[in-house]
Amino acid sequence: MIYKRYTYQIRPEQYEPCTRFFHEYILPAQLGHGARLVGRYVTMTRDEITSIWEYDSYEAYDRITENVYASDLYHMAAQRQQEITPLFDQVKEDFIESTGDYHFTKHIVSVSAYITNEKGELLLVKNEHRNDTYEMPGGRMEKGESLEEAIRREIYEETGVRAHIDGITGVYHNMSQGIVCIVFKGRYVSGHLKICPGETEEVMFQDLSEVELTDLVTRDQFITRINDARDSRGTTVESYYVRPYELLHRMER
Repeated sequence: MIYKRYTYQIRPEQYEPCTRFFHEYILPAQLGHGARLVGRYVTMTRDEITSIWEYDSYEAYDRITENVYASDLYHMAAQRQQEITPLFDQVKEDFIESTGDYHFTKHIVSVSAYITNEKGELLLVKNEHRNDTYEMPGGRMEKGESLEEAIRREIYEETGVRAHIDGITGVYHNMSQGIVCIVFKGRYVSGHLKICPGETEEVMFQDLSEVELTDLVTRDQFITRINDARDSRGTTVESYYVRPYELLHRMER
């Protein structure tokens, strides 16, 4: 593994806009093309921010960086940066390497959902950082959320839809990026379709009987999830604590 470190010299009043810009543009652009964020840190005086990114090799860094620079989100970020006040005073970039393997095993848990309306049409989104394909709405779980809370939040944030969740239709492990995706099935309840700036650029309900799925969904892993969910009724999901055991929620089909 290799690591790229970015050290930004800032003034305290630049911290909030710099962090907001990072979350809206830099983070999704880098993650969407395979970079892994080790961490982002700020001094107590808020005059220096350090970001450290992990890559498999220098070749992987070059490939990911080239793809990021070619992405629409990167060009949107560059245009946005010209429109606002400077986000930092100086930046230093350097490569660093680990002196040993001190990592605990980590995986990212994400959620996605097959949501249909009363006509049987499927809710699909096109993400800004992955706009070569449509896919089901979803994203990463946040600390403290149950699985059902996470998927309800992601659906609403990305599409404006409130949904009833019936159960899980599949669990998918991305071995390349260490991401476990849990796919749910559910039904539209309320809300009006709307995009989420910084995340989704298109949102729609689509009758899959009227189109070839592969014309809309261009990535094999997303096609598999949709086909699996279409043919599944869902299964039981539980959220609980241990020591002592406490059942927080049980969702049954």
